Amino acid sequence: MSPRSASVNEELRRRSRERLLQATVELVAERGYEATTLGDIADRAGAARGLVSYYFPGKRQLLQSAVHRLMHLTLEAALEREPRSDDGRELLARAVDAILGLARDEPLLMRTHMAGILQAEGFVQCPEQQRLAELLRDTVTRYGSADVDTDYPLLRALLMGAVVAVLLPGAPMPLARLRAELFQRYGLDWGLGVPPDGGPPDGTFPPAG
Repeated sequence: MSPRSASVNEELRRRSRERLLQATVELVAERGYEATTLGDIADRAGAARGLVSYYFPGKRQLLQSAVHRLMHLTLEAALEREPRSDDGRELLARAVDAILGLARDEPLLMRTHMAGILQAEGFVQCPEQQRLAELLRDTVTRYGSADVDTDYPLLRALLMGAVVAVLLPGAPMPLARLRAELFQRYGLDWGLGVPPDGGPPDGTFPPAG
């Protein structure tokens, strides 16, 4: 049997990493961070336990990469869903709704992720985070930003702040209110993206027509 080519080996490594990231998202969402071990993640992914340490320096870094991958995939699906759109305002609305939707749909996972970013290890610069950043930067560009290097970090900060506000234990902000504030800041009509049921909060948007 001839040895595998470099491209085949690279694809196998990519798939192994993807399985570990997916297993991490699933287990932390089910059990929580503390109750999930690296061994559990390897078992769920069908991988050797030593492979986790080969790709990631620790569980916290693995979780950040896993959530950044989930955010990238969720954002990508939102931007590309039918009907496809080239309207920068619609795309930005979809991006906001995608990230806020993760806070709504995966509260334990996103709360754990945000808490990890604020710990000593800080923000992990990983391939998954870079892909997410590229997609958000492209969305800001298509929205019409004249200064993407300033506007992208601001959008990222506003979205992170909104996620924290939705998930704040004991004092969560309503998602619709946060969405309305972000939409008003960027001049987006309430009906763009995927508006939540019930319409905008009172007084945040003028009546249609």
